[in-house]
Amino acid sequence: MIEPMQERVEISSPTLGTIILAAGRSRRMGKPKLLLPWGKTSILGHLLAQWQRLGAKQVAVVCAEDDSAIRGELDRLGFPTGNRIFNPAPDRGMFSSLQCAAQWPNWVAELAIGGWHWAIQPHLSDETLANVLAFSANHPGKVCQPRHDGHRRHPVLLPKPAFQRLRESEAQNLRQFLDAMPEASSFCELTDPGLALDIDSPTDYETALKLWGPQ
Repeated sequence: MIEPMQERVEISSPTLGTIILAAGRSRRMGKPKLLLPWGKTSILGHLLAQWQRLGAKQVAVVCAEDDSAIRGELDRLGFPTGNRIFNPAPDRGMFSSLQCAAQWPNWVAELAIGGWHWAIQPHLSDETLANVLAFSANHPGKVCQPRHDGHRRHPVLLPKPAFQRLRESEAQNLRQFLDAMPEASSFCELTDPGLALDIDSPTDYETALKLWGPQ
């Protein structure tokens, strides 16, 4: 099951829709990274519980139609089938999963912000993510994301109009899409060194466990 709900952090975002991208093939890792252990659950279970604690109004998971392992883990975690989005062509890359999420018709109507956890970073603290949410709340209508050591990091928060433009975008990738946004981007400057690490390889995973993993 999903980790028991802990007390919510002070800052929550009842207008936030969160997307967890789980359609990747994890070729560099050699196994599905979201199924790797993290504390008493999987990375996927940890991320779902974390965004619930952060007060997301709705959390959806994008996965490949033929990925029985991810579907099985979602079943084990008790994640509702109604919040699963299937990407029929995941080999087209991460941007195709974002477009599938933007085209999905089942987002609740009152959402004003769309965000996603693409770079798999289970080691980011609730505090770091809450700071990004608070920054977004103070910059309404703008694309917001953390920046560390001069580089853009994830998660990315899009205002609703920008998120909707993903549906028909002809951009080749996320960077191209963001660079063409008419909304000015705002960057939340953070010092959390975990922002610089994406878990793409076994070495990355071991580093994250050693430095930031659950005790």
